[in-house]
Amino acid sequence: MLLSTITDHALEPIVEKVQNGERLTLEDGLTLYNTPDLLTVAQLANLVNQRKNGDRVYFIQNLYINPTNVCEAKCAFCAFRRDPDEEGAYTMSPEELLEYVEKRYSEGMREFHIVGGHNHTVPFDYYLNTVSILKKHYPHITIKAYTAAEIEFFSRLSGLSIEEVLKELMAAGVESLTGGGAEILTERYRLKMSPDKASTDQYLEVHRIAHQLGLKTHCTMLYGSIETLEERLIHMIRLRELQDETNGFLVFIPLAMQPRNVNASIKRRTSAMDDMRTIAVSRLMMDNFPHIKAYFINIGTQLAQLATQFGASDLHGTLVEERISHAAGALTQQALTKDELIWLIKGANRTPVERDTFYNPIKIYE
Repeated sequence: MLLSTITDHALEPIVEKVQNGERLTLEDGLTLYNTPDLLTVAQLANLVNQRKNGDRVYFIQNLYINPTNVCEAKCAFCAFRRDPDEEGAYTMSPEELLEYVEKRYSEGMREFHIVGGHNHTVPFDYYLNTVSILKKHYPHITIKAYTAAEIEFFSRLSGLSIEEVLKELMAAGVESLTGGGAEILTERYRLKMSPDKASTDQYLEVHRIAHQLGLKTHCTMLYGSIETLEERLIHMIRLRELQDETNGFLVFIPLAMQPRNVNASIKRRTSAMDDMRTIAVSRLMMDNFPHIKAYFINIGTQLAQLATQFGASDLHGTLVEERISHAAGALTQQALTKDELIWLIKGANRTPVERDTFYNPIKIYE
């Protein structure tokens, strides 16, 4: 039941569909993106989220690890990557990796989130060893490692098939894949913005095979640059179709594009209205996804808190030190404490739930 008066009659058929639990079309998604009645869109998304998750909002205590920033790919939006001999390029040795983690590890941490550059100057064994070393020293920590784009790169680097690469990584200790590398899943976008990385079909195929092997994975959408609204919705629908097939995705994560210069004009950043609308549209379109994540690294803590009223059921985690978005000019905090996350969620009149990687509750903060 919606409380506010619908001011845009174009939304009435969508309201009826949502109330009846019917799937929305691409055309419905365009209506949701273009309507001036954002409050009705928010209420619809909140209704869907409440059906799935009640008033619970999830978070995790985790650590971001970027073992290398050397990358063969040259994506138009990336300020993190370096060429092998470029100033600031790095590739952590096993000793440096362990030292990095030891300095940032804290009791209660449950996940290592590992992504990095497509470093072609080291063998595939480097990426396997990164995982196995951490698993040896922190056996109780879940390893969520590498994007589908990295997996496709590992396949080219090693000469192994995607399935063989995934099996090797699983044997080393990988228990879930990160969601990055998706950007926008249309070839027009990828040819212009990330021509050196996995194609749309390759990205989806990596996740399909991962799901078939029993891995639960994450997926993202990087919005706010050259993509059209229709392309955003095509992206969502392609992931939704794969979820119909495999039911292997845990969460969908809209990521707001960050300008490459920290001093860039505010006009180059996504607006608060676009961020909130995209969270809400994601919740309404991705009907077979249990969770939509509000990523405070990209949209800030206050908008992330507000997003819990727009369909988001996850505020991500503590992170400790996020590098990639901040290299591109993110103005947000690089980390939050557990207490800060709980405070944000309670401030939204929601119930904080500390979780593991797979959304199993660890502790509910009533």
